[in-house]
Amino acid sequence: MTAEHNISVADLVGSGTESLSAAGVPSPGVDAELLVAHVLELSRGELRVRLVTGALVSAAAEATVRELFVRRAAREPLQHITGIAPFRNLELRVGPGVFVPRPETETVVQFAIDALNASATPEPIGVDLGTGSGAIALSMATEVPRARIYAVELSPDAMPYTSENFRRYGADNATLINADLGDAFPELDGTVDVVISNPPYIPAAAIPRDIEVQLHDPALALYGGEDGMDVVRRVSTTARRLLHQGGTLVLEHGEEQAPALAALLTADGWNAVAHHKDLLGRDRATTALL
Repeated sequence: MTAEHNISVADLVGSGTESLSAAGVPSPGVDAELLVAHVLELSRGELRVRLVTGALVSAAAEATVRELFVRRAAREPLQHITGIAPFRNLELRVGPGVFVPRPETETVVQFAIDALNASATPEPIGVDLGTGSGAIALSMATEVPRARIYAVELSPDAMPYTSENFRRYGADNATLINADLGDAFPELDGTVDVVISNPPYIPAAAIPRDIEVQLHDPALALYGGEDGMDVVRRVSTTARRLLHQGGTLVLEHGEEQAPALAALLTADGWNAVAHHKDLLGRDRATTALL
């Protein structure tokens, strides 16, 4: 650290907060802190200590942080910049080409975890259709270690991240394949306890409000055809093939899609169709029994 260079951690975070706020970033203060912590290789708690103790930042670190502030101000997702997305108890590797897992999905996966835990089978089976980063499948595998979890992902762009996350967590009860969800796991037909999916469900003509989603999330993970339900229909068909009688289907969906989803599932012969709200009170998950 040079004698003439004396910007503090607090000043750097404050500067970043101002620039991100001016750019319209939704949580500028949090993002500024996370970017500084990322460059300095600190936890949020360690960063807070440095904020209040007047700790200084080297010129090299400041330059790196300011480059990241520029990228975030251009609305590149925070998770792409840091390469990490926290999800429940996991820290997942993410980047361009893979869908960044959302906090609301943390509550959706709980329905699948509860169903696995409730199973009387010694080794209940769960399947995640369209696993993306592996967030849902790895949460089930690590939180219900007696279960056997199977995950399928089609995207060749997502698979390097998915594979890395499966390697990182080394859950020997989790199996990942690169395939189409419609054909996946014929060897499991009629034996699965829980099928869960967070499928692409945005109608083709609907443009997401968030700039980060518009510009950076892969289209394959977002759009579900004209009415947004194309992949949901295929998930319903595959789940009926995989589940045993009385097995559970868990689906994430858009807040206005619950009625259409209920009609689709009822027509497909599902029972006990129920909708569940997220932490903001929006319909976010639907469960059904075979």
